[in-house]
Amino acid sequence: MVYRGVARVIQPETYQVHTFDSWADLSVREGEDCVRTVRLAFRVPEVILLTRHARMPLREVPFSRRNLYRRDGYRCQYCGLHGPTSELSIDHVVPRSVGGGTCWENCVLACLDCNVRKANRTPLEAGMELRRPPARPPWSPCLMVHVGRRRASWEKFVSDQYWNVALEAD
Repeated sequence: MVYRGVARVIQPETYQVHTFDSWADLSVREGEDCVRTVRLAFRVPEVILLTRHARMPLREVPFSRRNLYRRDGYRCQYCGLHGPTSELSIDHVVPRSVGGGTCWENCVLACLDCNVRKANRTPLEAGMELRRPPARPPWSPCLMVHVGRRRASWEKFVSDQYWNVALEAD
């Protein structure tokens, strides 16, 4: 993006804005992450500034086994058992045999005992209660960057507080 001119690099220490050429002219310090080409090496940018964009892309959390386990906190949604993936399974709240879909709003984690007890019935029919109703989780860009990979220099531009503030509806 920087090479194509769609973004500029911000030097976090000085807030100086660089084009690709001016960024490539900076020397790479010992032990610093860099990108090497045949003819040059340049520092990996930590912060970039988009020079133009049409709008924020609409994002959704993909429905996947991993994300379902994250949403439910590796916890059975019937009895609350917290356990490893080997002790949990995916349960369809409304069974597929009666038209229940495989989606955020119909799948929850269940321990093996609760899943067997519920069998091919709804929670109401089985006399069981969900700890919380299944729902599509909200997407957050911070979820996409693992905490261990965040850089301290990013805090100068966007802190975790930015993502946790409640927005007012129009």
